[in-house]
Order: sequence, then C-alpha cells, then structure tokens
Amino acid sequence: MTGREESTGSRTDRAVDPGTPQAGPRDRVADRRVPALVAALADARDLPDGPGRLVALERLAERADAAGDVRSGVDARFALIEAYLLHGERWRLVEPVRRCRAAADHRPELLTDADAGLLLRYQRYAVEALLGTPRVGLDQTRSLLDGLAHRVGADGPDAPTVAELRTRIADHLGDEPTARHWYGRWAGTRPGPAGGCPGCAPARRAELLAGWGEWRAALTELRESPGDLEACTDQPERALVAGLLPALRAGEPERAAAAHVRSYRRHRRERAAFPHLAAHLRFCALGGHLERGLAILAEQLPRLDRPTDDLAAMEFAAAGALVCGLAVEAGLGGRPVQRPAYGGRAATELDVAMLGALLVGVASELAGSFDARNGTGHHSGRMAAWLAERPLTAPVPLPTDATDAEHVDDAIDDGRSDESDTDPGGDGRADAGQPGAGLGDQELVALTLDLITSVLDRRGDQYLVDEGGTVVGRWGDAVIQFRQAGERGEVLHTRAMAVRRLPATRRAEAYAFCNAWNHDRLLPKAYAHDLGEELMLAGDVATDLAHGVAPAQLLVLVEAAIATGVAYAEAVAALR
Repeated sequence: MTGREESTGSRTDRAVDPGTPQAGPRDRVADRRVPALVAALADARDLPDGPGRLVALERLAERADAAGDVRSGVDARFALIEAYLLHGERWRLVEPVRRCRAAADHRPELLTDADAGLLLRYQRYAVEALLGTPRVGLDQTRSLLDGLAHRVGADGPDAPTVAELRTRIADHLGDEPTARHWYGRWAGTRPGPAGGCPGCAPARRAELLAGWGEWRAALTELRESPGDLEACTDQPERALVAGLLPALRAGEPERAAAAHVRSYRRHRRERAAFPHLAAHLRFCALGGHLERGLAILAEQLPRLDRPTDDLAAMEFAAAGALVCGLAVEAGLGGRPVQRPAYGGRAATELDVAMLGALLVGVASELAGSFDARNGTGHHSGRMAAWLAERPLTAPVPLPTDATDAEHVDDAIDDGRSDESDTDPGGDGRADAGQPGAGLGDQELVALTLDLITSVLDRRGDQYLVDEGGTVVGRWGDAVIQFRQAGERGEVLHTRAMAVRRLPATRRAEAYAFCNAWNHDRLLPKAYAHDLGEELMLAGDVATDLAHGVAPAQLLVLVEAAIATGVAYAEAVAALR
C-alpha cells in the first residue's frame, strides 16, 4: 500500500483544437505535432507496467527529439518519469527531468500551470535521488537544485523545500556546519507545493537531529510540530519510527518499545517502508531484544535483494550486522538462518556469525560507493560507528497487546518472508484497545464497521473511511473497498478496482477478459464499468453474515478478498 513514496498524480494529453476560442499558446504548438508519435504515445501509455513500457517511452522520447516534435518529447518524458517513480527508480529521473526543464525554459507555452507545478515536484524528486544512490552525479544534482532555487525564489512558497534539500544533501556529504545553517532556514516552516507531505516533514527533521546526537530536540520536533499528521497516509508510524532511537537514547525505553511495536506491525509488510527497517533492527540491538532482532532480520532478509534504494540497503545491512554481532557475543552465533534463492543464487543456510560477516560486506561496499561519489569518508565512518554500538539499556517488556512475537520468531528457523502473513502478534487475539478486544476469535458477533477496521488494523494495513462508512485502501495495483450491505448491514461487500484503465476502444477485449476470469475463477466476480472514454475493470465479492461472524473468520474473508482482488488487478495490468 502506501509508504514514503508520494503519489505523483498523472498527466494526460489535454490538447485543445487550436481553432477553438479556448485555444492558448500551448495549443498552437499542437499543429506541429507528428500524428504517428501522438498515436504511439497513447499505445505506450496503455502497455502494462514493466520494462517494455519503459523502453517504449524512452524510444518515443528519442523519436520525438529527432522529428522536432517538442511537445511529444515532453509528454513522453512526463510519462517516463511517472513510470520510473512507480518502479522505485528515482535515480533514473535526472535526465528526463533535465530535458523537460530545458524544453519548458525554451518554450514556456508547452506546459500548463498544473504541469509546471508537477515538473517542479519532479525536479525535487530528481534532486532527492542523490541521497538514495551513488549512481547520480553530484554536479548534476547541484545544477538541478540551483535551477529549482532560482525558479522558486528566496521568498517563494517553495523556499523551505530548497532549504530542506540543501540541508539533507549537506548532511549526506558529512558537512554538518552547512547542514545546520540550512536547517535553520528550514525548521519551523511548512513545505510548499513541490515540497511533499507536510505530515512527514517533522519526521525528516527529527532524523537529522538524531543523527547529530540531539535526542531531546528530535523528540520535541515530533511532539511540537504543527498537526497535518491526520492527512498523511504514512502516519503515525512514520513519526513513531523516527522517534525510536531518540527515545531509547534519551532514557525512555518504554516509549521506544511501544513505538517499535506499533510501527513494525505496518512496516514489516510495506515495500516502501524498507528504509525504516534499519531503525527497527537498531532498536532491537541497542534495546537488548536480540532474539526479536534476529527473528526480524531473518524475516526481512529477502527484501535486501530488492531494496527500495542503495542507502536503505546499506543501512539495513549495517543494522542487521550489528544485531548479528551482538548475538554472537551473547552466544547465539550458531543459530541457523535461511537465505532464500534469488536470481542465479541458490538458497543457503547460514549461521548468525556468517550472516553478520556477509552483511558487513554489503554495508561496507555500498558505503564505499557513496564515499567515492561524494569524495568523503562520511558513510564508511557512519556505518563503522553503527557496528561499534552496544546495548544502551536492559531490555524492557514489549507491549503484550501487539507483540507476542511467536510468528516472527518462527522465521529465524525457516527464513519465511511472506508479506501477507498475519501480524507478529498473531496469537489469535484482537488487539487491546481495538474494537473486538476481549472477544474470543471464535465467538460470533454482528458485522460492524469497527469490526472491519479492527481486522485491517490487526494486519497493519492503511485505509480511509469515507462519510458513508465505506473503508477504502490500496494494495498493489488494486483499490479495494469494504462496506456493509443488506437491510441490517449483514453482508460484507468487497469491491476491487484495478488501477489500470483501458481505453473504450478495447471494450470487446475487456468483456472477453472478464468472461474468461469469471469462467476460470470463483473470486472476485469481474466486470467492466464504462466511464465514457475509459473502462474501469472491477470485481465484487459479497458474503452473507446474517448469522454473525467470528473475528478469526472475518480475518480470513478480508485476507482472501485482498489476495484475490490484487491478483485480479495484476491480471488487468498485464493485459497487452
């Protein structure tokens, strides 16, 4: 579902006939477009997400440049940027953003005001790419950042965005004095239109302060920053994980333990939350929870093969190596950990000592790559400091309402990594403080909205509840709704909608796909909804619970609905 990546929105070709009264400067560019490129771009946008679509868009941009069709080149690169973001490849944004910026500077009429604002946000993403990978050059990034600063001005609404970027880049390079200088201009401000989520800014500031050793200041930032948290889909877990180590170092281990428990329930599943796993592992190491740290490491180890970025991989590896090192000192070095096969690598069984050595190598290699690009030794020194840390306090009990870690502990023996598994507190009880707490898992109760949301909370899912009482969330390629239907609200109605839409010209193909799905599969019942120019492919599941439902049964129904809904949406995304 959601993670720290922001929604980029979408940009479609909105050209107006130049002959109409509404036509403006941008529309007069349309008469110089190459019709074959316009049609090819529409076809490329309709390709399934994946390498084929990326290649098609890259070639289209090059063809547009060769043909002198500047507008098609910009449109293709906007679509390419969105595709890169969808696949977590921010490091590839620099060149298409640079080309779009150059085209827009030369021909301002190419972009609407909305597109110009979106390009500023993309420019920010391209600058941030430097922080996540050594594959982006320093000079390229500085040029983009200077260009962004020039456009937003010293007093514009996005001036705090520029100050934040300069702060984070200086900190990334190990230049703390410069970072603190820019931090002074960023602190206490709200992000502008291109600055991202206001609810996450306090967490980013807290992480910087913690990196400078200002534990209390980090906690104060999280506590006293302006509200916006309720509107942020990453909260409260994003703020909780930012305060984990500051709370532990400030002598508040109980607060840290509660924050770890709640935030890990969500972060253990979400791909975009991979960068937060290092903080969870370091909490386990420095808080004395070595058994849990080993269990989490074994469970999450497969994700190191598919990291969100190189910085997150480096920090995960270093934090995991710290857990292993302390476990070896505690006499746990011989414990087996399964490392699953990946690519051409066969599955292997490692003991904790061997795994620790492997992770040290991964962290050291990535730190060296960052330092070679940056011309410093900052990240090598930072990772070495992490590996030299020792527990700060005796372990405190983890909250029992959500962290009976039986499920996670099992992972140390079998290397299980199924992200659809139940919560680490999978002891068959509803979470304390949630609707349904105190009810036996097998006790029949009436279906209620609170019962539905308690199941999603127990899974650690993120969702919204609209005014009509419909629960809405996104899982992968599917937007899924849960609501009560029937005269007494006794029917659990689930609707899964594929994110990908098909053009109306493919109506016959869409009907054939839905018919084939319904013939071969029981769930969900598939259909195509005509929206005019587009077709939305959706699926329904309805379960009559007139005689009541046990919490354990509802959990199974919800998980089945999510699994089948995601499978349906993935099948839609794969249509060619």
